[in-house]
Amino acid sequence: MMSRAERTIAGEWWWTVDRWLLGALGLLTVAGIVLSLAASPAVAERLGLGLFHFVNRQVFFALIAIPVLLTISFLSPRQVRRVALLAFIVGWVMLVSTLFFGAEIKGSRRWISILGITVQPSELIKPAFVILCAWLFSEGARRRDVPGHLLAVLLLGLVVTPLILQPDFGQTLLVTTVWGALFFLAGLGWMWVVGLTGAGAVGFLTAYTFIPHVAERINRFLDPESGDTYQVDRAIESFVSGGWFGKGPGEGTVKRVLPDSHTDFVFAVTGEEFGIIACLALLSIFAFIVLRGLNRARREEDLFVRFAVAGLSMLFGLQALINMAVNVHLLPAKGMTLPFISSGGSSLVSLSFGMGLLIALTRDRPRAELVAEEMAAQAERSRR
Repeated sequence: MMSRAERTIAGEWWWTVDRWLLGALGLLTVAGIVLSLAASPAVAERLGLGLFHFVNRQVFFALIAIPVLLTISFLSPRQVRRVALLAFIVGWVMLVSTLFFGAEIKGSRRWISILGITVQPSELIKPAFVILCAWLFSEGARRRDVPGHLLAVLLLGLVVTPLILQPDFGQTLLVTTVWGALFFLAGLGWMWVVGLTGAGAVGFLTAYTFIPHVAERINRFLDPESGDTYQVDRAIESFVSGGWFGKGPGEGTVKRVLPDSHTDFVFAVTGEEFGIIACLALLSIFAFIVLRGLNRARREEDLFVRFAVAGLSMLFGLQALINMAVNVHLLPAKGMTLPFISSGGSSLVSLSFGMGLLIALTRDRPRAELVAEEMAAQAERSRR
């Protein structure tokens, strides 16, 4: 056990990190492997792969994701901004590249292959985007000569445009919602409220009118008889079949005919095999992470850290909420993974990157360190 008097980097990290938050993320990682073991063999068998193909893949990427999370958690707020800027540039280049070189899957170009590994760039760019928006909003609040709000609007356009062109409206909705929440925290005026609400309404109506894919999903959600609702119907059947306590590990049957049981609908498999009680326990872990993050943000004096922690917490929570809501037919199908639970390599590593940023920003920092950080930031701004 490390002593509080130990002045090593690891010792200081251990006594300043939010160990409850770290433990909750660890629980989700373990739960992801267990639920992959429950949900993925049936899919692997249908695809002619090894029975534990997706389980082994989940473990492999978890062994990459854990060091990523822990390494990023050592960063200072200043280093967080720099890493986020680099990640945003790399992620944006890859995001645009998917439009030209990405494989088309179900009518969308969201994936790109790099050195034989399939990557979804939108997953990487999301946490970096939140950090940069928090930076711009905080600078705009501190200094009237910095057009932080305007730059944040331009940054949103830079991310949303390639997402719409893919098209990926689920991720577009997610990043836009988090961006709007950060703008609200930054104290947007009524003109901005009216303008952004109007722009959002126009965007929604345009997508519904001119993009058949969007209209089809919304119509199918509002009127199930208007289209194919096979996956959602099977998901509801899974929850009903499992009841409160589930059929038991490996005893599920509906998962065998649920095409995306290991990704988008892993929550339904949880309901069938482990019961609604297990689903509520999983929901509680997600809620704990989000509420703890928001509580830490509320107590922060540094505007950048406050906005960044709130944004990362909301990003994580909204993604989980959308996935679970789709599983119980409260939202139209979005193709959104359940953080740390759904099978997916780039998603797991990118989520670990984002949560590493969150843990880095929520570490307890002495007052002297906060002052030094602010002075360094002021010196950096003056050099510009």
